[in-house]
Amino acid sequence: MSITPTQDSSSNFRQKIYRREEHGISRKNISQNALNVLYDLNAAGYQAYLVGGGVRDLLLGLKPKDFDVATDASPEQVRQVFRNSRIIGRRFQIVHVHYGREIIEVSTFRAPSEQSTEIPGSSLSRRVKHLDSAHSQDGMILRDNVFGSIEEDAIRRDFTVNALYYTVRNFEVLDFTGGMQDLQQGTMRIIGDPELRYREDPVRTLRAIRLAAKLDFQIEEHSAKAIKPAAKLLLSVPAARLFDEFLKLFFNGHGQSTFRQLLAFEVFAFLFPPVAEFITTEQDQAMLHGAFASTDKRIAVGKSVTPAFLLAAILWPAVRRLFSQNLQTGMPPMPAMHDAGESVIKQQQETLSIPKRFSIPMREIWEYQLRLERRSGKRAFALLSHKRFRAAYDFLLLRADSGEDLQELANWWTQFQDADKDQRQAMQNKLGPADVSKSRKRRVKSRKGSK
Repeated sequence: MSITPTQDSSSNFRQKIYRREEHGISRKNISQNALNVLYDLNAAGYQAYLVGGGVRDLLLGLKPKDFDVATDASPEQVRQVFRNSRIIGRRFQIVHVHYGREIIEVSTFRAPSEQSTEIPGSSLSRRVKHLDSAHSQDGMILRDNVFGSIEEDAIRRDFTVNALYYTVRNFEVLDFTGGMQDLQQGTMRIIGDPELRYREDPVRTLRAIRLAAKLDFQIEEHSAKAIKPAAKLLLSVPAARLFDEFLKLFFNGHGQSTFRQLLAFEVFAFLFPPVAEFITTEQDQAMLHGAFASTDKRIAVGKSVTPAFLLAAILWPAVRRLFSQNLQTGMPPMPAMHDAGESVIKQQQETLSIPKRFSIPMREIWEYQLRLERRSGKRAFALLSHKRFRAAYDFLLLRADSGEDLQELANWWTQFQDADKDQRQAMQNKLGPADVSKSRKRRVKSRKGSK
């Protein structure tokens, strides 16, 4: 994509305009509902542009997962144009326009905070008086509802490649921050001072890593250098928000690449404190690389994936070590595993909250590892029909592949699943009869004594 922009010399913001024949975006690749929002806002007398990841992906020849619109209309004015809409958010008010299952997100042009408006080497600089904004003592944005111009909106955005605006009035792309050049060069560059921008919103560190991994871009030197010092600020981000970011990081088909970058920038430990001291070992990294690679492959072929399995793999190094410690105190295996799982999840919840619909299956996968070891008698047949068997079996394979001494057990279960009924019975017979546990013997003896 080689483009020579049209320079708008009347603007102090060095606005660059790319015509339709220069940028190549076609309306047939844009959601009809998103186009309707643009046309309807224009018809009502407002400016309206596609902006953000949708424009970026269209320019890269990718299929956007959604489309966002930016406008000079206030949330209330947008609401008046679209009866099928509602205003959401307190920290950052936006409007959702509903078309069945599709939602077009519409935001009003916003002005940046004073501390983030400078762009080195550019005339883009603006001092803004905030009327409805607030920052924490650390500089994190707590509320941001200060409306401004499109130029101010551009320099408020996170990365240059996300600050490109497409309009249906002249079918042009507007660039205020050099985003088109960075897009051509495969560069992720934060707008403004990286240290200040990461402090405003620490999640931008995750966004930089995620997009670089997804697009196979390089993070610009200054933008990259500020990530490590800012990583600790993630501990101040609400745990529920970090769970949403976890889903974006690892369920976009590029989880393994994202994991490598999170390790390289020393960010992973701040997302998952329970495994921070263990993740440096080759065995534990191998376990996680296997889990991320498996998830990426399933996403690539359209198979279902669940956060429960991936989270179980990520936290396993901490669970395994605590389980071992519990055994050394004399605790029976199943209670030891249950306690280890509960303790690790409780610790993790302080940083990245895990809904019960995922935490319960995680514990079952861990505890099922012990059941897979007990195969004699009729146990293997019963385990094979359990709803959690497949996930537990896949988890066992991950453990074996990462170096745990479980290859023989993993091979047995693989063969048992592929065998017919007679072959399965023969495999069972080789194991011998099931051992009757001491606790069961005590229960039987107690029942006999009560008769």
